[in-house]
Amino acid sequence: MTGLLAAAGPAAAAGDAPGADPALRRPILVGANPGLQLFDGAGSCTAYVSTWQVEWSTHGAGNALVLWRPDGVRVVGEDPHLALWLADHFVRHFPELDGLPWSAPRFHRSAVQVRLDLASGLRARGGGVDVRMAEVLDRRAFATDGFPLAGVDHSLSLVFGPCGRAGLRVDGRVQPGEIRRGGTPGRPSSSAFLAAAEVWRA
Repeated sequence: MTGLLAAAGPAAAAGDAPGADPALRRPILVGANPGLQLFDGAGSCTAYVSTWQVEWSTHGAGNALVLWRPDGVRVVGEDPHLALWLADHFVRHFPELDGLPWSAPRFHRSAVQVRLDLASGLRARGGGVDVRMAEVLDRRAFATDGFPLAGVDHSLSLVFGPCGRAGLRVDGRVQPGEIRRGGTPGRPSSSAFLAAAEVWRA
């Protein structure tokens, strides 16, 4: 979560807004949320896909995919109530999409299969979207009480796993673009990342 790690700033001061005290926040989602962002040679984002494996949330449980491309947003899942909430409450406010246009999501009802392994990577597919990540470079814990979604700070904890290789197919075609890798040998980063044991509180 290169963008996520950069966006999570200091915790909000208690009293700034209702529920601003992190100690009073309650879980709204438990699960996993790997992400993959691709860039062209000029540095423009060609695609971002957010994979969701929700064990429990205030809007139900299940798997979903949220795909952003310059031509629009595709949301895939079996439960539109859950999948569209994930897109609207979370993904549209993620730092990876900061400054990029967000159109009304097009929902595709389809089963989404997710196989996530912190040792080897990710395979997720459904509704014409096929995501793969491999070569897990690191595994480290991350937590913040200052992750803003629509201007409201949320608490977030997870295990982060940047990946060295990734690919995305949409409707059978390879999505153009490459991942970005950075960081240091001891603390690598990547725009393809696993995010497991994820808990959001608000």
